[in-house]
Amino acid sequence: MYMYGSVPSNIPGDALRDWLVLRSVQSGIVDRGQALALGFSRRQISHRLHSGAWQRVYPGVYATFTGPLSREAQMWAAVRCAGDGAMVSHETAAEVHGIIDKPRSATIHVTVPLRRRPAPKKPVRGIVIHRSDQSKQQFLGPFNLPRTTVEDTVLDLVAVSPTFDRAYAWITRGVSRKRLTVSVLRAALARRRRIRWRQWLDDAFEDARDGVDSPLERRYVRDVERAHGLPKSQRQARREFGGKAHYRDSWYAEYRVVVEIDGPAYHQNEQVQQDKARDNLNLAMDDVRTYRFGPVEVTERVCETAAMVATTLRRTGWHGTPRPCRRAACVIAGPARRPGPPSPVG
Repeated sequence: MYMYGSVPSNIPGDALRDWLVLRSVQSGIVDRGQALALGFSRRQISHRLHSGAWQRVYPGVYATFTGPLSREAQMWAAVRCAGDGAMVSHETAAEVHGIIDKPRSATIHVTVPLRRRPAPKKPVRGIVIHRSDQSKQQFLGPFNLPRTTVEDTVLDLVAVSPTFDRAYAWITRGVSRKRLTVSVLRAALARRRRIRWRQWLDDAFEDARDGVDSPLERRYVRDVERAHGLPKSQRQARREFGGKAHYRDSWYAEYRVVVEIDGPAYHQNEQVQQDKARDNLNLAMDDVRTYRFGPVEVTERVCETAAMVATTLRRTGWHGTPRPCRRAACVIAGPARRPGPPSPVG
């Protein structure tokens, strides 16, 4: 419960009601302009700050209570400090949307329109301000903390991720927690003029859909299998166990090796259990070893992936030799440099 202190007697009834609503909505946070507009004088504001009834959080932004600020009050303070059009974004919005369970740092991320430059000369302690016209605000009415939409939150985090591995993790969090769908992400991506890894993201989104012969599977065939001289696999090979049909993304029948390419749906608990059961069934009924790779393994780490699969294929009867691809840092440069991979699933 907030201790708001006394309200000036000169504030009329309508303004008093608006004042009480504003403090409640904004978790006790107000800015100087809001207080003046609702009847406070500069002297009255100053008195409350000097008496300790209010706290100065940022220049011109006040907590109208004593004691520590809640996390939501901190977010409201950052938004009011950043000014017109500001909304929490990036990791802070991910926290609000439930994509992550708790803040990873005390820092508040806020996005403002590109035309604005809050605090151009000196960064504001505890706030990271992003400028963008690509991220849109989620419309929740006037009584909710402004925040970017779920899909823009994910794409903003993708854009600032240092690697595609990190970027893809944000996608899987959003999809697996059912905060958004792949179709919504794709539509948001199409609206963006600029974003990193656009082609890889298109593949990752497409792979999340149900169906066969996904773009990520084609990446495996092109950048792992063909580029490194592995034997040709059967794609979407149909097998039946116990009267049920099972489809294998890439099936090396002669060598009893399966490669499965998993998209965001794999990270949902039910799907994980289903896939584990299928892998165990492959091993029990058909003596099949299964590899499971995600988008990272068939984009950034194709050479390491090829080395692992080649080692297993050779162990199960393949007499060929993998070759290095055109990447300068390809790990397949000769027998002496082949890494010793971990055993596949099963």
